[in-house]
Amino acid sequence: MKKLLPALFLGTACFAAGALVARPSAPDEITVPLLRAAQQLMGLSFTDAQLDSTRRNLTGYRDSYEALRKLEMPNSVTPAVGFDPRPLRLRQAQLSGGGSAGRLPDAGKVKLPANRDDLAFYTVRQLGELLRTKQVSSEELTTFFLARLKKYDPKLHCVITLTEDLAYQQARQADAEIRAGKYRGPLHGIPFGVKDLFSAKGYKTTWGAVPYKEQVLDEDAAVVQRLREAGAVLCAKLTLGELAQGDVWFGEKTRTPWDVTKGSSGSSAGSASAVAAGLLPFAIGTETLGSILSPSTACGVTGLRPTYGRVSRAGAMALSWTMDKAGPLARSAEDCALVLAALTAAGPDARDPATMLAPNRFAYAFGTSLKKLRVGYIKKAFDQDYPTKANDQAVLDVLRQLGVELVPLEMPALSGNILRFVLTAEGAAAFDDLTRSGRDGQMVLQNRFAWPNTFRSSRFIPAVEYIQAQRARSLLIEQMDEKLRGIDCYITPTFSATLVTTNLTGHPAIALPNGFTAAGLPTTITFVGQLYEEGKLLALAKAYQDATGFDEKHPNL
Repeated sequence: MKKLLPALFLGTACFAAGALVARPSAPDEITVPLLRAAQQLMGLSFTDAQLDSTRRNLTGYRDSYEALRKLEMPNSVTPAVGFDPRPLRLRQAQLSGGGSAGRLPDAGKVKLPANRDDLAFYTVRQLGELLRTKQVSSEELTTFFLARLKKYDPKLHCVITLTEDLAYQQARQADAEIRAGKYRGPLHGIPFGVKDLFSAKGYKTTWGAVPYKEQVLDEDAAVVQRLREAGAVLCAKLTLGELAQGDVWFGEKTRTPWDVTKGSSGSSAGSASAVAAGLLPFAIGTETLGSILSPSTACGVTGLRPTYGRVSRAGAMALSWTMDKAGPLARSAEDCALVLAALTAAGPDARDPATMLAPNRFAYAFGTSLKKLRVGYIKKAFDQDYPTKANDQAVLDVLRQLGVELVPLEMPALSGNILRFVLTAEGAAAFDDLTRSGRDGQMVLQNRFAWPNTFRSSRFIPAVEYIQAQRARSLLIEQMDEKLRGIDCYITPTFSATLVTTNLTGHPAIALPNGFTAAGLPTTITFVGQLYEEGKLLALAKAYQDATGFDEKHPNL
């Protein structure tokens, strides 16, 4: 064996040298022969057609590498990737339970509507009051929402699996507990749905993709477990774009109820569509790079992306371990607060080390004085010409009328866009077997920007560049913290550059309906909060919604 090693290394060196010699005369051009040689070095076997699609992505990646290389990063800058050496046993031993602090505002008197169909667009808070005061039963609400799911899903394509048997079991249990005076809180007896990347015992967890459409995971995801403990009733597992991208899944394309000829955006496609259409009072989605805020916009619902690590992702499909976040989509900011309180009531989850980072549990802060809040707005973004500018400017006017101090704010000089390949590198690792087995060919979308090609492209991201990007991410975190010093929250157009930046830095954000386009489609504005300060963020969002009526609009199906 010792005699073979020099020859082996010599062969590798010759191969590498050959690849260099074979490099085309144009030094900036990435060609299929060059990639074919490179993949042999890494033990890959993509077809020439696949490599041809890949090479264009690699040119974009290389531009990011070159931009990163221009940053001055002293040796003291560490990657924005945490490492926890404690095994699960020790992590579990150090955890303690607890509940959320703060108080909810009075719900007022809520009465059962004369037309029961109106219940479809009641808020979680209103439905909770009807249940608490025994004006309606959980079983009645469950029957009502299951019927709507069955009626409108053929138009919207927002459901993958109905969990009907489980829903009735949970609803009857909730009714028995409420009758016995064992009221668990404002979610007790409320129907809901989860994006089908969260596992639920006894049901398929398809991740929206053909290679996993028969997958059954024998566990309840943390969000399923914690909402069950709050007394909520799981009615459906909802659609997501394939492996959490877009609104196309293995069965169809999920539609927005405002115009069923158009997609709902994604990847929390079914969650947004179902809530907007009044098929469920709330649903759980996830966001890595816009997957809550974008479908909330397309469907006109309120979507909360909590701070990274605030909500446990245990039992959820991993796309990017350092960027994935789970949160609620509902009718209002107050509803999002109710759900977030339930999701975090038990404190950190040993199964998800990211939850260990949160310094405290979520607390309601609806009593916050708006005049004491210092709120920024991204002036450069608002000054640009863009289609929803008038709707967004009107939000600033409303806040000023409410006595909010608005402070012009700038984003960090470092662009989050050059760090986007962090997501695709981690995604390619998460689905390494899918790519190497060739099963990615079963997926519906096969274009340049779909996951199969993105994952193949990401196989060519050098480890050094990934680590450099994480080090630059540390700089971005520090720069963002400096910019937000003294600011409680800030306002931004939903699809401004801050969307990428805040998904990298982990800041919480909420998309709020703020009007309609000329074509009658909903628009949103985004409020962003300080890390772990969802209480103030939701207080500001609720104040805006109380002063306007956009969150009460709904499509006519």
